[in-house]
Amino acid sequence: MIDIPTDLPSELVPLSWLIGVWQGTGVVDYKIGEGDPDLEPGVERRTHEFGQRISFSHDGLPFLNYSSFTWLLDDEHTPLTSETGYWRLERPAEPGDRGPGMLPGVGVQPFTSARAVEILRTPDDGFGLEVQIAHPTGVNELYLGRVKGPRIDLATDAVVRSSNAKEYSAATRMYGLVEGKLFWAWDIAALGQELRSHASGQLARVD
Repeated sequence: MIDIPTDLPSELVPLSWLIGVWQGTGVVDYKIGEGDPDLEPGVERRTHEFGQRISFSHDGLPFLNYSSFTWLLDDEHTPLTSETGYWRLERPAEPGDRGPGMLPGVGVQPFTSARAVEILRTPDDGFGLEVQIAHPTGVNELYLGRVKGPRIDLATDAVVRSSNAKEYSAATRMYGLVEGKLFWAWDIAALGQELRSHASGQLARVD
């Protein structure tokens, strides 16, 4: 059963099961090259286990704040990486929406009731989703996808890299709530490889 906070903006109700702090472990298993890494020169499989802490929160605005921090499961718990971003339902901008920049909306703020948000429901009984994720390594991702009940599927619509970032061109992510635990999987196309399995994790709510 999913508890929905009473102060939650109506647009965030389909994402309410994500809200909170989650912590657990995962594994990276990414193959570079084709063929068998044990038999063929130049084929490499990079694997390691990591710990992770994820936070989903909101400030009363119709989007979720997202942050993730990971560390290697070695003796020193060496920091691995972090990412931050925003999650919101996919819909056209309305005059009442805030922005661009710090400009307030004009007129009535849209989609402030459950009935209004129902208009956004897709024919397959889900909601379109837009997710922006920024990495400290010079990569910024825009994902489009959907949330349907306690499952989210995302695929990159755009990836922007700085001139100093490593090659990274596309990704997909999946999140699911199973028996109170948050499972996720992340496939990437990077370092000259086609889209393939990269990392996955299993987290429990800690607050």
